[in-house]
Amino acid sequence: RSLPMELSEKRGVENNGFVQNEAFEDKETDTSSQEEMPEKRSADVDLGAVEETVLKPYAGMPKEVLLQFSSQACYRVTREILFWLIIAGSVALVCATIAIIALSPKCLDWWQASPIYRIYPRSFKDSNMDGNGDLKGIQEKLDHITSLNIKTIWITSFFKSPLKDLGYGAEDFYDIDPIFGSMKDFENLLAAIHDKGLKVIMDLIPNHTSDKHWWFQLSRNRTGKYKDYYIWQDCRQAAGSVTPPNNWVSVLGGSSWQFDDVRKQCYFHQFGKEQPDLNFHNPAVQQEIHDIIKFWLNKGVDGFSFGTVKFLLEATHLRDEPPVNKSQTGVIITAYSQLYHDYTTKQVGLHDIIRSFRHTMNEFSREPGRYRFMGSDDDEKEDIGATMIYYGTTFVQEADFPFNFNLINLKRLSGNSIFEAVDSWMKNMPAGKWPNWAVGSPNAARISTRIGKEYINVMNMLLLTLPGTPVTYYGEEIGMENIASQNVSEEHVSSGPVATLPEKSPMQWDGKINAGFTEGNSSWLPVHSNYQSVNVEIQSTWSNSTLSLYRALTLLRNNELPLNRGWMCHIWNDTNVFVYVRELDGLGRVFMMVLNFGQESTINLKAIVPNLPCEAVIRLSTHFSNAGKVVNTSLIKTEMGEGLVLEYKTANSVHTMEAFQGKCFVAEKACYSKAFNLLYVNC
Repeated sequence: RSLPMELSEKRGVENNGFVQNEAFEDKETDTSSQEEMPEKRSADVDLGAVEETVLKPYAGMPKEVLLQFSSQACYRVTREILFWLIIAGSVALVCATIAIIALSPKCLDWWQASPIYRIYPRSFKDSNMDGNGDLKGIQEKLDHITSLNIKTIWITSFFKSPLKDLGYGAEDFYDIDPIFGSMKDFENLLAAIHDKGLKVIMDLIPNHTSDKHWWFQLSRNRTGKYKDYYIWQDCRQAAGSVTPPNNWVSVLGGSSWQFDDVRKQCYFHQFGKEQPDLNFHNPAVQQEIHDIIKFWLNKGVDGFSFGTVKFLLEATHLRDEPPVNKSQTGVIITAYSQLYHDYTTKQVGLHDIIRSFRHTMNEFSREPGRYRFMGSDDDEKEDIGATMIYYGTTFVQEADFPFNFNLINLKRLSGNSIFEAVDSWMKNMPAGKWPNWAVGSPNAARISTRIGKEYINVMNMLLLTLPGTPVTYYGEEIGMENIASQNVSEEHVSSGPVATLPEKSPMQWDGKINAGFTEGNSSWLPVHSNYQSVNVEIQSTWSNSTLSLYRALTLLRNNELPLNRGWMCHIWNDTNVFVYVRELDGLGRVFMMVLNFGQESTINLKAIVPNLPCEAVIRLSTHFSNAGKVVNTSLIKTEMGEGLVLEYKTANSVHTMEAFQGKCFVAEKACYSKAFNLLYVNC
């Protein structure tokens, strides 16, 4: 036998992969020489070299050869090490992902992450020259709202209405009042709002309707199920006058009972006689409100503010309410403040109704990213505990928050009164709930009129640096003032109470005639006389304007973690100043607000806060020229109405200090990890 044949039998398949290309060409052209070549090569090849060549791995190995090498220890061990490393890495990655998800705090929802901008639509922007603001006007000015770094708009009532009491008595809950536009206009506005990444909240007043509503027309005629949609009682008549069933008084004054000539009975109204109260003891009425909620949520509305909800139920026994002054027993009482309203507000079953509203809204919150906000808009004033009930409990949800009127209801302005307003809400708020703040509303005088123009900027600084959601009433970002009451004529009175009209003057957009609110000849209310110096256009060009400060504050709030979800600790208050800090565990940067609500003041904060650095940087000031300056924390001076946002670095968090226990609050607790640049909850 020849040597190649022996190798073939011993070693398996011959490797032709190492044969020169020329050899293959010779094979094809010369078959006779092909038979002789193996013998010739076999004589020249060393056996050890052949064995060495065959035993090495090579490209294109057949399965049989590959299996020989794969079973060798050096390859098997390497393969197993790589396999287990991949398994271990995958398990570690899954565990890390689960840990991050478990330890990460809940993301702030849209109604927590942004200030809310409240619009009275009739006064915002007129698009058709009739002197009345409308929905198209709001759409035209959406860029202004986004320039404020705001992502949530709250539009007050725009239902079809006779516009008595500012339109809060709806004639049709399913239609838009023609003065504001059409349903198509609303749908276009809603689409434009969502296209810009904004959300919209609308008002809903379920307590009453207009007396023009078709439900009331059917009820006064005792038609079918509508017979008991309202609260009807027999009245005693004598000598042409009507004696009401009891002493209950309307919020606006006078008896809350009105005789109806059609039904020959009295109907109950907590507000104006043109706004009869619905009978919420009737399940059919409750279902009607649920249907209204569903209608607008199906349209794409992102939330509701439910107003006057404490009035939804009245006692069925109809007993007289007790007078505040017991000596007035038996005397005809006409003022709302003269009675304790034990039988016409906050009745048993009220919160069951509110929770049912929440349940209906939750049906529309299941889609990711489409949570539907619910607020309650009732001002309990002195009864802070009654207000907090609207938050619900840990297990039973009601409103995301009841709107906070503490800063609006201030009777006097000082550092102490501001502290009391803030502390009252934070201490009474249920654990884990989210606060909110407002300094203006359609039913309260504007800041500049209520407390003075010199405090506009510092009030906005307070609003935008407190924990929770700030609510800005349109025009507060430029420091608008009330118009004079004597400028409100008789034609305006038909639209609502004179006392609430001066704060609803048209938005001041520029220095042109009618402040750019309308291109028509006149506006439904007069424009304030200062519109040429107080308007959006001119303040956009001033670096030290109220508008520029507002934008800087909202930007700071949105970008700095301690301001949008950190701790708030009260440091100091006196007649002149209110001082607090905002901080986040693990971050090492603290913001301290020194706000002056009195006269010029000097304060030594280093003596109050242990381990406070000697210096701090002014991040923002109501005096723009001071931004970036360094101040001595032992000697901080503020002028009347001045506000400072100071920033300093420290490893000593105020909320961990013994001296400030009980003075610190946090709603959505989170801690910062420098190593991983993320937030976690288990601090």
